[in-house]
Amino acid sequence: MTITHDKFSGGTAVITGAASGIGEGLARHAASIGMNVVLADIDMPRAEQLAAELSTAATEATAVQTDVSDPSSVEGLARAAYERFGSVRLLVNNAGIEASGLFWEVPIDRWQRLLSINVGGVLNGVHAFLPRMIASGEEAYVLNLSSIGGLSAGALQSPYLTSKHAVLALTETLYLDVKTVGAPIQVSAVLPGAVRTQIYSGASASGLAGEALREQLDRYLGQGLTPEQAAESIFAQLAKGAFWIGTQPEVLEAFAAYHADHLTKLTPPAPFVAVAK
Repeated sequence: MTITHDKFSGGTAVITGAASGIGEGLARHAASIGMNVVLADIDMPRAEQLAAELSTAATEATAVQTDVSDPSSVEGLARAAYERFGSVRLLVNNAGIEASGLFWEVPIDRWQRLLSINVGGVLNGVHAFLPRMIASGEEAYVLNLSSIGGLSAGALQSPYLTSKHAVLALTETLYLDVKTVGAPIQVSAVLPGAVRTQIYSGASASGLAGEALREQLDRYLGQGLTPEQAAESIFAQLAKGAFWIGTQPEVLEAFAAYHADHLTKLTPPAPFVAVAK
């Protein structure tokens, strides 16, 4: 057995936004290494289809319709997961959406919806699951999905980048709080680079500039890793105890160096465009 199998096989993974993209890739990988999987998604038909595909004699996958922006819905997810499997070894707060456009052209209701999912979904997931994880006294893992965008600035992506900076700060402080109480729970931040998902093709766009950026970023993701490749990389780093997890570690390192240099020199914001492939 590999170290990944040793740490996770036989446990249960709860993954939000599991019906597509990186969430689906993580669900497939978790099932492939012998984990039971709870697929949380607002798209119930797709989640149920994937659950049926992943279920085997050795692995159980179940779908739970979940609106991560609603605390009561996420609490219901936690109850369902614990009632069915008794414990949760891995929580992945993955669900997220995009929106592009000039800061002031993106409608306030679109800002609020994005933040309620991208940030509120992580907040709700931690509140619903972490107390149960701590109470069990068992080793467990919490993965929060930020982005390499959480280490950079860029025009026409204010809602999304704001949310990913917030998720990163939330995860760093959560890591320290968990250490403070001495719980055997590993908290990690995932900062994906280019992964072939539909987040941009399905994103809302405001104005011609927002639409142009949405199309540009959709093409950029099309050159990236598959969700399954990203999931394999994420699990390998998680098994080694990493806090900072990148789907392409060299891209994460480049963005971190850019961010550190920007802060050290206190230079005005500038986009980082020299992205390693």
